[in-house]
Amino acid sequence: MAIETLVREDVMEGGLVDAEERRTIQWGSVIAGALAAGAMSFILIGFGVAIGLGVSSASPTWRDASAALALLSGLYLIIQAIISFGFGGYIAGRTARPAPALTSVEDDAERRDGLHGLTCWALAVLIGAALLAIIGAAAIDRSPMRSSSGNASSAEPLLSYELDKLFRAPRRPPADMREARAEAGRILMTSSSHSGVALDDRNYLVQQVTALTGLAAADSERRVDALIADARTAINRARRNSVIVAFSVAASALIGAAVAWAAAVAGGRHRDGAPLPNWMASSNRFHRSPRPMPVS
Repeated sequence: MAIETLVREDVMEGGLVDAEERRTIQWGSVIAGALAAGAMSFILIGFGVAIGLGVSSASPTWRDASAALALLSGLYLIIQAIISFGFGGYIAGRTARPAPALTSVEDDAERRDGLHGLTCWALAVLIGAALLAIIGAAAIDRSPMRSSSGNASSAEPLLSYELDKLFRAPRRPPADMREARAEAGRILMTSSSHSGVALDDRNYLVQQVTALTGLAAADSERRVDALIADARTAINRARRNSVIVAFSVAASALIGAAVAWAAAVAGGRHRDGAPLPNWMASSNRFHRSPRPMPVS
């Protein structure tokens, strides 16, 4: 009776240990998968930039890009996320320790490997967001707009070319044009609103152009009207590209989560030498058959 009680206690303790082990996240595998995903994403984005794909740019010539190129760039961002998170999730699932032998539920090992892939995806996303925030903050601190006086406006990076054309003159302009450019930029930013540029603001721009460039009043009016239309087009294109950026990032992150889960499950099955789940049955031909154990 005492021996039976000891055996039962050993089985219960072993079961508790195994259950606790099944619920444990192995952070070494998760970190390895996140680093692999980040490295693959860096390589693929580098290829995309090299062939001219991009969803945003600080260059004024980007505003001449077609909507098809912007959509293709967003699609490439989603594809590289699928490849990168799939690679990282597979590494996380393949390098994780196999589930204990006492596991009786088949789906438990699948959930365990899938959680490793999902945790790898979350860590990779957080690391990427942190790096982007650091790089963006450094770029803002070193930009000429930050180091200049407070007369600069948010329109200066977007409408720099329009402001150059607005105050272009054959004679030498005043030494300091920052205040005039900033004020004109804030007025041109209102061109994308429903009401457009107010009549008073338009007349004020005409007076500023006439005074600073020496053009006739009629020429100044034509220049101001043309640049208001150009500014509205540039702002609308920038807004369109921002929507594509936001949608592509969100879609790639959500799809990447599902891909990381599935890749981690596939990696765990390949690690155990087992066939893939039924919902991956079309890929079962790639699984590694378990080695036959010699019979003694």
